Amino acid sequence: MNKNSRPIEGLSIPENLLITPTYVFFLIHAMQVGVGILGFETYIAKYAGFDAWISILLGGLGIHVLLWMIYHILQDSKGDIVSVHRNIFGKYLGGFFSLLFSLYFLLLTLTVLRSYIEVIEVWIFPELQLWLFTFVFVLIVYYFVKSGFRVVTGLCLISVILALPILLLKFFPILEGDVMNLYPVVDHSVGEILRGTQKSVLSFLGFELLLVFYPFIKNPHASKRWAHFAVFFTVSIYLITALVSFVYFSEGQLQYVIWGTITLWKIVEFPFIERFEYIGIAMWFYVVLPNIALALWAASRIPKRVLKIKQKYVLFLFSIILIVVCSMFTDRQAIDKLNSMTSRIGLYVLLYIPVLFVLSKIMVKVRNRDEA
Repeated sequence: MNKNSRPIEGLSIPENLLITPTYVFFLIHAMQVGVGILGFETYIAKYAGFDAWISILLGGLGIHVLLWMIYHILQDSKGDIVSVHRNIFGKYLGGFFSLLFSLYFLLLTLTVLRSYIEVIEVWIFPELQLWLFTFVFVLIVYYFVKSGFRVVTGLCLISVILALPILLLKFFPILEGDVMNLYPVVDHSVGEILRGTQKSVLSFLGFELLLVFYPFIKNPHASKRWAHFAVFFTVSIYLITALVSFVYFSEGQLQYVIWGTITLWKIVEFPFIERFEYIGIAMWFYVVLPNIALALWAASRIPKRVLKIKQKYVLFLFSIILIVVCSMFTDRQAIDKLNSMTSRIGLYVLLYIPVLFVLSKIMVKVRNRDEA
């Protein structure tokens, strides 16, 4: 075996394809902050009202626990999600579960892609040719994913850097908002706040891609702190975004706002820019692009591991599927159903992680007992 490679379940990943632990921060954070943050406030406030900021904090705590479990699962298997499933369920049943994860990541890709295109349709180009824009978008994503995981990682780094200045524009609505909107504090029941927590957790989907790219991390144990810091940073941004929206909108107004962040961009004023929301949506392309690229990379890598076929063939097939299926969602109701379905499946995936954690620990104990 090449001394500059590391063994992962029979695979040898060359040193030049690995990333340093620091980049895990950008991978996880870039995947969690995408099109969802443009309008998540309405959904979490639907149940917990303006106490939803508590839901965000509880959801963030839950994500940290799940992330801790994922690291233990991966360390026990010394591989990725395919290795985990193979060790626990065997080659065939484990391979089936792994392929289900591939379909989930493909669904996640489709949801982000179609949601962002909807934003462009509603706010900028109402007469947009859906199939043509989808084709061009997927072609760009295909090029980056085909270039390899390190290129996708670089995209994530760039997206985080570009997103920060845009997020600083929260200062404008704060000046025109009313802090008294947040009062009275904690006037919702525990059940309502927990319902809001469920919705907030679904806004943080994407960190579970660690289950796929873990083998590409050089010294993965050292990446733990960067992964948790990424989640903390993401939760902080969602918390600030929600609080700004709660300060600016009343609860009644927020019920009729689909994209809270974009609506707040409308009040941003510069002497040289009249409609900043157009600039914001255009720049958000560079935030959404790594979302789609990373999820599509993960979706196409799993069949490569399970079925032993080249990733470029799976990538091409999935790209065609994205273009065709994305063009089938032509109205708001269909897109909303797509988002709801993805959120529901994402919840099942999150609930599956503790199950996988328990089964992994049982397998470790059984293996240690047999070796003894």
